[in-house]
Amino acid sequence: MTIYGYRLPAMSSLVLWAVLWEIVGRSGLTFFIPPLSEVLQTLFQIVGTPAFQNALTETVVAFLAGILAAVTIGIPVGILMGKSRLVDELLLPWVNMFLSAPLTALVPVLMVLFGFGMKSIVITTTLFAIWIIILNSRAGVKQIDRSLVEMARCFGASPLDAFYKVYFWAALPEILGGVRIGVIRGVKGVIIGQLLISVVGFGALFELYSSNFLMSHFWAVLLVLFAMAFALSELLAHLERRVSYYAAKR
Repeated sequence: MTIYGYRLPAMSSLVLWAVLWEIVGRSGLTFFIPPLSEVLQTLFQIVGTPAFQNALTETVVAFLAGILAAVTIGIPVGILMGKSRLVDELLLPWVNMFLSAPLTALVPVLMVLFGFGMKSIVITTTLFAIWIIILNSRAGVKQIDRSLVEMARCFGASPLDAFYKVYFWAALPEILGGVRIGVIRGVKGVIIGQLLISVVGFGALFELYSSNFLMSHFWAVLLVLFAMAFALSELLAHLERRVSYYAAKR
């Protein structure tokens, strides 16, 4: 059952975890977890401050730039891998390697190559997001009915026409699934970049609050980050459901 597009079990789970968070915070078992009510109160206090707004702006700009690069590069590369055996054999081992590798270890290399500024943070975000987008796009193309491609050729479609008018739309459900997972990984990438490369944005706030043991402030910023990731994930999941009929048509 859904209410305004939200599934009741998911909403019940969020309420349950909120209650448990409040209970643990009130129990005083650890100073690291303050009560949720205190975290929310702190959030309303800091959300209008220039420091929070500047950090939010820097984080969102770096995140959106990294995700845009991952989507712009990842989808065409994945489609090309799915339709070309040669390209697939050349790139697939590298894609699998970077997907499973600890990308945090590459951050020092990025710092040497691109400096300590926003460029390195954007590239880090892209690297965290792009590989799953490539693999999902490839998987979507691999499942396309070959008759669709043959029909496009019979009607005189050029390779570019087939690329954008057949492969992309037929593989769209899997592509959106990859983008959704890539967005979640990109949130982790932008924070790691802001913590390790240049202490700016939310990374600077995390560093400031944790070093001064301001745990309610720390959790307030983390709550905003979780909310952003959850909202983007749900939006993309909604788009996935809207285009799910493509899979049925295949």
